[in-house]
Amino acid sequence: MTKVTLHYDLLRPLTDDDLANIAKVHSTYGIVRVQVAPAPDKITVDYDASRLMKSDVEAVLARHGLPIRTRAQVVA
Repeated sequence: MTKVTLHYDLLRPLTDDDLANIAKVHSTYGIVRVQVAPAPDKITVDYDASRLMKSDVEAVLARHGLPIRTRAQVVA
């Protein structure tokens, strides 16, 4: 297992529905943990990179309606 941690800013505060959806995200094979950061405007996602790619993780979060802001990648 290759564990990777991603950090996302939230577009809005989380609601009770969002928290329920975070619980559902945990049932996705390869997602290890989704955690609200100490700052309430961020979440952290740990996943198995041997099972999922970053784009897969973001698709799962979007499918469950989580209000994440994806960070632009810098390509050198």
